[in-house]
Amino acid sequence: MSIHPIIKMGHPTLRQVAKPVARNEIDTPAMNALIADMIETLHDAGGIGLAAPQINQPLQLAIIEVPGGPSRYGEIEPIPLTVFFNPVLTVLNSEEAGYWEGCLSVPGLRGFVYRPQHVRVDYMDASGNAASLELMGFLATVVQHEFDHLAGKLYVDHIRDMTQLVFEEEWLAHQAQEDQP
Repeated sequence: MSIHPIIKMGHPTLRQVAKPVARNEIDTPAMNALIADMIETLHDAGGIGLAAPQINQPLQLAIIEVPGGPSRYGEIEPIPLTVFFNPVLTVLNSEEAGYWEGCLSVPGLRGFVYRPQHVRVDYMDASGNAASLELMGFLATVVQHEFDHLAGKLYVDHIRDMTQLVFEEEWLAHQAQEDQP
């Protein structure tokens, strides 16, 4: 296993549509090694999701691991480490909510993004089996953010009001100020 460099906004791979992964390429030694490397890279970076294009592998592959519990977004349900091949996202309810998003490929910035809050994801798991998840709220936002990477998009593409794209250190200082009595 090894930690891969995470490419940053401006690298051309982040703007490419990732290649679907054939069923016979899943659960192979090479793909399992890539997944192990992605997990190690994600943990090293301290993120909750990583898409293969972020490590310069333009494949329809993403991993998500949300610890759950209390957070700045309220109480969040966990998502155990999950591997998504060729995910297809379906919006089940178009009602939107906004969250301050950050990204390992856009370090040091946060942006306020509105996304649908009830989605279903159909995908293949690490064994190549068909699977489906229905997610709401913050977790719906997380999968949309990660799967954007597979379509050559970044969260900054969804910001409606560019005054809500800020440096993370300023955002943290502002939030800390607002939270004080």
